[in-house]
Amino acid sequence: MLDVRRLQILRAVITSGSITAAARNLGYTPSAISQQLATLEREAGVELLERVGRGVRPTPAGALLSEHAETLSAQLCKAEAELAELKAGHTGRLAVRYFATAGAALVPPAVAAVRREFPGIQLDLKLREPYESIPEVEAGEADVAIVVWLGEWRVKTAELVHLLDDPYRAALPRTHPLAGQRVIDLADLRDEQWVGTEGTPGPCRDTLIAACAAAGFAPNFVLECEDYQTAQGFVAAGLGISLVPLLGLGSPHPGVVLKRIRRPEPTRSIHAAVATRAASQPAVRHLLETLRAAPAAA
Repeated sequence: MLDVRRLQILRAVITSGSITAAARNLGYTPSAISQQLATLEREAGVELLERVGRGVRPTPAGALLSEHAETLSAQLCKAEAELAELKAGHTGRLAVRYFATAGAALVPPAVAAVRREFPGIQLDLKLREPYESIPEVEAGEADVAIVVWLGEWRVKTAELVHLLDDPYRAALPRTHPLAGQRVIDLADLRDEQWVGTEGTPGPCRDTLIAACAAAGFAPNFVLECEDYQTAQGFVAAGLGISLVPLLGLGSPHPGVVLKRIRRPEPTRSIHAAVATRAASQPAVRHLLETLRAAPAAA
């Protein structure tokens, strides 16, 4: 296989007209240039230069390789420039996975900030549950997964970055006896009928169950729905109470009052699982910085 560097030396000799001139232009000694040319001729299996007076001129084979050397040099410069752009984070692909309420409240402004800073980045954004998104990060299919985190989970090929804590608020009908209180003890809701917002087991439901257990009771779920806005509608209709995380509030229902909870205050811990291979990428760092700087909901 012909060596690209030696092809470039051959072209330098041909364009300058002599080994001495090429050595001076390239910063080598004439003997070093001659050795490289001799090796290239052995690799090519044909003479590439012939002497003319004190200079040299290319044989037909030398002229052919010189033309290819020019093309290869241009391609190599282009590759180096594109690599520099990629390393600087100006190009490439950023794959982000996120859960629903993060997609509504956190992800859009953060992704917009990345796009402003790195307009050449190709974005791959998909809604996923944590049990789906984390395997994608570990398999190299995604760079970042934004998830509600539980301490017992383990990720081998990703770094965990804490983004924020997302506390829950009690959603009560406006006519509820506790609607006038500023803060509600979680235990005060032990005898209520609850509207559930998590149809299947997962970190969000586990957070609520654990908080209620710490307050000495298990919630009585009489209704289940798939989203927080629907839950607020059921609450407004007087069918029960619900706990809704701040990120999931969206536009509060006019028939609902929202109250802080204490003893304990249920809180979701939101993390980014970042692929180890992607952690140093400028676009990933900018995404995480923007997510961490997102203003906390009131």
